[in-house]
Amino acid sequence: MADELPAARGQGSGSGYAAYSYLTAGEDFRQFELAPQFGRVPAYAAGLSAEQQQRAGRLLTDLMVISLHDHPVRFPLRMEETPEYNRTGRQHAAYAGLAASGMTVVFDNLMDGTACVTGNAPWRWDDVITDLGMRQADLAHQRDVMTIRTIADIDEAHRDRRVGLVFGLEAATPIENELDRLDVLYGLGLRQIGIAYSDANALTALDVCRHSDKPVFLTHAGARAVWNTSRMKPDHVLRAVAETGGVIGMSAAPHTTLSAGHPRHTIESVMDHFRYCADLVGIDHVGFGPDTLYGDHVKLHTIFAKLLSLGATRGPSFEPVRYVDGLENPTENFANITGWLVSHGFGDEEIRAVLGGNIYRALQGIWVSLPPQARAGMANQGQHESDRGEHAYRHRDHEHPSGGGP
Repeated sequence: MADELPAARGQGSGSGYAAYSYLTAGEDFRQFELAPQFGRVPAYAAGLSAEQQQRAGRLLTDLMVISLHDHPVRFPLRMEETPEYNRTGRQHAAYAGLAASGMTVVFDNLMDGTACVTGNAPWRWDDVITDLGMRQADLAHQRDVMTIRTIADIDEAHRDRRVGLVFGLEAATPIENELDRLDVLYGLGLRQIGIAYSDANALTALDVCRHSDKPVFLTHAGARAVWNTSRMKPDHVLRAVAETGGVIGMSAAPHTTLSAGHPRHTIESVMDHFRYCADLVGIDHVGFGPDTLYGDHVKLHTIFAKLLSLGATRGPSFEPVRYVDGLENPTENFANITGWLVSHGFGDEEIRAVLGGNIYRALQGIWVSLPPQARAGMANQGQHESDRGEHAYRHRDHEHPSGGGP
């Protein structure tokens, strides 16, 4: 984490709650030594002046900050234990790390393609439901991190300086041919779902944009013109997403968003994609979906290479890294992104837009609210104000598409 930037949003380390501490580790579930939430790798040297440091800290504290894609959980310190860890059904949320991250909202994509709870293949319906239910059961035992289901929830998290999790899936695979399962997932708190796992081709992405009458998210990707691999998206796809009113989230998963100018993967490589996309489609259609976690992400890719379809990363030669300097985990990401934007001359309004404002705007056009009269009627029946029937994806054959690779 950038040691030059102050702790964000006045959150500190939160209440001190540790994941699943309402149970007895070793008796109620198998215990693993987990990766630390702080200090796993050396802090990124941002090189900010005192004035830049002060401004970046203020912006990170005051603004609504939204990650369009991350995995804010702790993996085993010995990453090879991850398959057995996931079989417990209990990935441990990094509560202290989240409290210090400066984020308002995280699109939390759960176990994704590593969700092998009851077998050796991912995306089983029962495994997805187990993962979603376990995480929310744990959340219910603390108050620093909340579940986001509506725009009003985002507003509450920002106002109360809490962190909100939007639960999502990277693929619609678990619904199989049962469209009713979309309603089941919505009822269980899911608010984002991808069309297909791994890297949908350009035609699929264009079809999604053409058929959707709502903004489309490309949750975690980059520009093929910057780094020529199939995982990166060509210009016409990036433009099509922007034309829906959607947002392109910059990914930082190891060895993905590299660039010719920075073939050793660091925050500088990622920001090359950011600048290219902002120039191509406008700054109102870019954001960040770093796709980070707590643990050795590079080794995770090695262990799950087949399930995560990592052949898509083949392309120009590059220098392998142990971690992406500056964007290694959800705690440090936005402090370093904000510092980079400040040091490269971006204005406050531009920073507000890309840190979360663009995503918030798009969500207002996606999560549809009931009309005021209907909400009033519900309130008169004693239902809670925040229960507004807002959908992250639309009902039945009008489900909202979102995209991006693993």
